[in-house]
Amino acid sequence: MAITDISITDIIDFADGHEFGSAGAYVRIKGVAHGALDPAAPENAVIVDLDKAPRNAAGLVEYATDFDMLRPKEPGRSSGILVYDVPNRGSKRVFNLLDDVLPSSPGSNDPRTKEDAGLGFLLGRGYTLVWSGWDPGAPRANALLGADFPTALENGKPMVRRIRDEFHFGTRTAADGSVRRLSYPATSTDQPAARLTVRDRESDRRTDISRDGWEFVDERTIRLLPPGRNFAPIKIYELWYEATGSKVLGIGYASVRDLVSHLRHGEPGAPGHGVVSHAIGFGVSQSGRFLRHFLELGMNRDEAGRRVFDGVFSHVAGAGKVFANHSFSMPGRTATQHEDRLYPENWFPFSTAKTADPVSGRIAALLSGTADDPKIIETNSATEYWQKGASLIHTDPGLRRDLALPDNSRTYLIAGTQHGGRPGVNPAPGPCVNPRNPHSATPALRALFVALEDWVVRDVEPPPSRVPSLAEGTAVLAKTVTMPQVRGFAVAPGDNPVLPPGDWIDPPEASPPAPYTTFVAAVDSDGNEIAGIRLPQIAVPLGIYTGWNVYKAQPNELADRDGSFIAFAATKAEREAAGDPRPSLAERYGSKRAYVEQLRQAAASLVAERLLLQDDADRLVAIAEQCDRF
Repeated sequence: MAITDISITDIIDFADGHEFGSAGAYVRIKGVAHGALDPAAPENAVIVDLDKAPRNAAGLVEYATDFDMLRPKEPGRSSGILVYDVPNRGSKRVFNLLDDVLPSSPGSNDPRTKEDAGLGFLLGRGYTLVWSGWDPGAPRANALLGADFPTALENGKPMVRRIRDEFHFGTRTAADGSVRRLSYPATSTDQPAARLTVRDRESDRRTDISRDGWEFVDERTIRLLPPGRNFAPIKIYELWYEATGSKVLGIGYASVRDLVSHLRHGEPGAPGHGVVSHAIGFGVSQSGRFLRHFLELGMNRDEAGRRVFDGVFSHVAGAGKVFANHSFSMPGRTATQHEDRLYPENWFPFSTAKTADPVSGRIAALLSGTADDPKIIETNSATEYWQKGASLIHTDPGLRRDLALPDNSRTYLIAGTQHGGRPGVNPAPGPCVNPRNPHSATPALRALFVALEDWVVRDVEPPPSRVPSLAEGTAVLAKTVTMPQVRGFAVAPGDNPVLPPGDWIDPPEASPPAPYTTFVAAVDSDGNEIAGIRLPQIAVPLGIYTGWNVYKAQPNELADRDGSFIAFAATKAEREAAGDPRPSLAERYGSKRAYVEQLRQAAASLVAERLLLQDDADRLVAIAEQCDRF
């Protein structure tokens, strides 16, 4: 069995019937998809704890997932392409990344107006957009997409395990630190053996907080004692306790497989019937890691033996997957140098090319090498090279050599961008030392998405991969990167080592395993990356754009997923007064007119190489013409 029922809860005309290019008007369809899985079926054997889930009278495991769809109102005006946007913690991302809609926009996750569709790039191309919940822990408030998956049982009762719950305040969490909500309910608030520790950095030894220095407020919450004492910002806290309530989260992968297959091949009356001829999966960050994991699990083949996604586009996923197919999974975990480093995320295989794991000796690839494989494009920002081991996608994990990717795989570094690089990035430092990086990757993403469509539908190959290369000397060890000495500019203390998988519940206190060898992009004399797709803002820069930053509270720790931007001085006198060794704007360009012309030429070259759309080239030139630095 797969999808057993589609319950439609709402059908409305999107954007009051506004027409998007040749695709015309759109309708929005919302509902719930119900599915059932056979635990004995070979295609479901990879789902951890599926055998522990309760079954219906037919011996099947039932689940339900929220779904949302935007499709052309007139099927004949559709492009025939279904774009499945994997929700990120329940929220939609494709409009943010491909249509420049700000994540803070009121309609970002609940699009209703033509403004919520941003540039109109996606809808103007006639795509059918689909989202569905795959994480039962994602909240459903504010139009977020959730799912209902069964709890894993042992002896008829919810499974119990001792687990480790790591948390921090002031990095990813804006809460005041008065209480901490736990990832899973405690079996009891009376747990004298529970252990709470604190440390400044992941490399430090843990310090225990005495058992009378904290308490369970209830089964889902702890606080420090006496009441009113807050958890300190930036510090790393870890709690070991007896937990329960683990759900079979691996069903999320099968739910996406079965929903997309149903929309492609469903009977008349199914929401996608008569509209869909091809399917592309899109994911950013956690969602990109989901797609990489989806492929590794063999989920791109449905129960009838049909390919699910013809194309996959993964952005800023690094070499990782998702902690979502384990007992007591925590899908929201994502490792950086300071946070969550010891949870499952980066495990072999990393690349679409077949390689040997120097740790286990296993030989494998992310793709199966069969007709089930999609055509895949992976893009990363500079941050993923420093924080997420992105070089493992295209370099051998045991040998210092570049990999030859299979013909159905491309990968690109968008040079000088940070993990969340898109229009609207707040350049204020926040908890970081350096100003954040405002450089947006979205123009390159749009061009590459069009290239993926051409590849999937018309078999027109995309541009060759553009990544740091060992053979060309553009892939280097992080410790060898030398940045210009600019007053007040904090430099990276090194990259985040990618460790082989270990015991996430009881990681070793000392002597961690040797990390995989990873590389970052070499930089020029300004400090800007010389490999990858150098959009006009990097080819003709106004400053240093990096994929890393550091915390004010821990200047020897890379800051989460933030980059840095340090502007060039306007004049020679200004830079000399600031002790800045980098040529000023006046020295390097001479005039604003010369700057704009250089940027125009850089944009034209990228358009010719199919790495930039003409509309985006025109926009970037217009922005340059408004520059007030000259």
